[in-house]
Amino acid sequence: MLGIIGAMAEEVEQLKKEMAQPEIISVAGMDFYKGKIGGKDVVVVRSGVGKVNGAVCVQILVDRFGVDGIVNTGIAGSLKAEINIGDLVLATDAVQHDVDATLFSYPLGQIPQLGVLAFEADRELREKAVTCCRQVNPDIEVHEGRILTGDQFISSKEKKEWLFETFGGVCTEMEGAAIAQAAYLNQVPFLIVRAISDKADDSAQMDYEEFERLAIVHSVNLTRTLIENI
Repeated sequence: MLGIIGAMAEEVEQLKKEMAQPEIISVAGMDFYKGKIGGKDVVVVRSGVGKVNGAVCVQILVDRFGVDGIVNTGIAGSLKAEINIGDLVLATDAVQHDVDATLFSYPLGQIPQLGVLAFEADRELREKAVTCCRQVNPDIEVHEGRILTGDQFISSKEKKEWLFETFGGVCTEMEGAAIAQAAYLNQVPFLIVRAISDKADDSAQMDYEEFERLAIVHSVNLTRTLIENI
């Protein structure tokens, strides 16, 4: 069974509509929709914002539903000039940029005693997602790279440059690496997909309502096709 963690309410609603009479289970303030999409068993849920919500959501998917894979979709700010608003990013790995245990000789971003700095996404899921995205979303670019996560909304050019120079990330958001950590601890393969909503600085932006509408279309297209091809 595949767990789908969506960020946007309309995206989750659209995926729910594709299920025939989904079972609804509410846990920890989250509604989990269990059913089939494309003949495959899935659970679709909206986790809420931030690292704690993301990690709790994964643990429920593992403990309550026994998922054997997790796909997390959402939005992020670009950290690279060539990654534009509306493009999709697939994580090669994920790092929590707001973790700082350097006083104890850990690299910036590494959680003490865990043994890893970055949590690697499942290569097979990512490769399938690239193929699926290019098939169903030919109007946008799909990129691969490191996603950075922190309980912060990044809006300054200076912080954006620091994140890129320090961690080599391609985009920044607020849940991905926590979802990745929880999946890593439970030995469950995962994929993180991010639609780029802004440039993570003070530059001009696409109208957000228009971005969200397109992001939902692209995300649902990719998720549906990926499920069918797993």
